[in-house]
Amino acid sequence: MSRDQRLGAPRRGPNSFRCGHCGLDVSMRALGTAHRNHCPNCLWSRHLDDDAPGDRAAECGSLMEPIAVSVRATGEWVLVHRCGGCDTLHLNRTAGDDNALMLLRLAVRPLAQPPFPLERIAQV
Repeated sequence: MSRDQRLGAPRRGPNSFRCGHCGLDVSMRALGTAHRNHCPNCLWSRHLDDDAPGDRAAECGSLMEPIAVSVRATGEWVLVHRCGGCDTLHLNRTAGDDNALMLLRLAVRPLAQPPFPLERIAQV
């Protein structure tokens, strides 16, 4: 029996996880969020939560690709992730240590890769 078990200390989760996309060791502590759920380097996530942030109730467990950024009425940026296993979409708060360049790349993606030829703008 461990010392924590003998003393009835609360069980703690892991302090870090390894990103399934880029392999970075990521600390669970992050500025601006209580439930770290994505890599601050590549912004990829894993499908762990189901109904509420931090519930860890999802059975899928597949990698989730960051596909967009949304901005709430408060000005807070939120990542939009799509699960590679079940196509579920999730909104995840950005964290203070997220890669700013990757966030900007997601934000300008619709302008850099429009769903129509840019030549059509001249015809309007």
